[in-house]
Amino acid sequence: MTFTLAIVGRPNVGKSTLFNRLVGKRLALVDDQPGVTRDLREGAARLGDLRFVVIDSAGLEMADDDSLQGRMRRLTERAVNEADICLFVIDARAGVTAADEYFADILRRRSKHVIVAANKAEGRAGESGAMEAWGLGLGEPLRISAEHGEGMDDLYRALVPLSDRIEAERPAPVAAETDVDLSDADAESGEGAEDWRPSAARPLQLAVIGRPNAGKSTLINKIIGEDRLLTGPEAGITRDSISVSTDFMGTPMRIFDTAGMRKKAKVTDKVEKLSVADGLRAVRFAEVVVVLLDVAIPFEQQDLRIADFAETEGRAVVVAANKWDLEDDKPHKLNELRASFEKLLPQLKGAPLVTVSARTGKGLDRLHAAVLKAHEVWNRRIPTARLNQWLGAMTESHPPPAPGGRRIRLRYMTQIKTRPPAFIVKATHTDKLPDSYQRYLVNGLRADFDMPGTPIRLFFRDQGGDNPFKEKANKINQSGALSKHRNRQKPKDG
Repeated sequence: MTFTLAIVGRPNVGKSTLFNRLVGKRLALVDDQPGVTRDLREGAARLGDLRFVVIDSAGLEMADDDSLQGRMRRLTERAVNEADICLFVIDARAGVTAADEYFADILRRRSKHVIVAANKAEGRAGESGAMEAWGLGLGEPLRISAEHGEGMDDLYRALVPLSDRIEAERPAPVAAETDVDLSDADAESGEGAEDWRPSAARPLQLAVIGRPNAGKSTLINKIIGEDRLLTGPEAGITRDSISVSTDFMGTPMRIFDTAGMRKKAKVTDKVEKLSVADGLRAVRFAEVVVVLLDVAIPFEQQDLRIADFAETEGRAVVVAANKWDLEDDKPHKLNELRASFEKLLPQLKGAPLVTVSARTGKGLDRLHAAVLKAHEVWNRRIPTARLNQWLGAMTESHPPPAPGGRRIRLRYMTQIKTRPPAFIVKATHTDKLPDSYQRYLVNGLRADFDMPGTPIRLFFRDQGGDNPFKEKANKINQSGALSKHRNRQKPKDG
């Protein structure tokens, strides 16, 4: 990456469409209605041989108060201050408006480098608007069409001389690795987990999910120490899945803020449907998922579905109860939370449950410790020898059933994957093994190998009911038979 480019302009001029064009993916939500983008979204962009960071911003509004539009504007102004280059986009078909002139004056004072782009300029409809852009006093306007990819070569020629003068570098996002196969040697020894410790080159990927207005963006702002994400009392402010890089108490992390997830039946707005899908995709890219609850109304049905989705995807889960500073009877409430957690989410038995206050920052140390513990367990490796000793003790303590008088034998066990831990058991009559016995083994793994809460995958491979030494015995029998046959062929001494 050589520089940072912020795309700014009025609502609905095509900023997110241009952002998607530059990153080569549909990362930003796009719709005909104005004001879809509310947060800042970063992406790794590519234009010819240029590689840079592009920032999609909320539409600039002429509002200075603490309304949603006013907070969105301040967030965009922060992007202008931090970016190396600002790409000021206007609607060529609408022409230059009073708002465009007002914001052009702000960019002239604040931004280091400004490029004007007249979007939607395909055909004759945008000619007059593109000519009007000269009057903004920001240099020659580029005629582009983000929707059809026109004018990208002109944008490239405008960026090349600026990129040579800019040395700012930003790392590209690193996708999380999951379901990592173990070699026979690693499975035998149980070593190699240190390869997955978070580092600057490979930060820990953390997603924060929950219902609307649970305080997800506020929590992330408190972790990174700045108002990077848009917050407020209105539910559903966050629409895009936003990721930020930070150093959380000494641990390099990339944190994903996601849109609040309501019940599917209540999601009727097209943009909200896209937002929820974007949040679910962020979970798939994460390593650890923090399910954020509102302590006043914890463990509603939607909270349970969200936590179950994270577990189904095989991610390490931490449950955090937010707004703890507003709770009066804290000891009683904590006992109530723990009892509800164990009863309603048995599949996450033992997962960390911490209390935090995103507003005051209390409990962030507990959250940090819980995230690191969950990540370490998610990468846990157990030597094959220990697993088979454990399997023998478990079957001796509670033997598998014998359906129809045919005894099920669990003969061998080894770990085949990490992130999350996955094991395979070779046994006989695996189709007859009840789910209750599988849960018995999973709970035993959690308790005896200190793996609370993390998803555990347990697979059974049928070896059949044959004697595993039958082939060897057949060889011995065949050898003995051949020896007897040779003895019969020998002539007797006269």
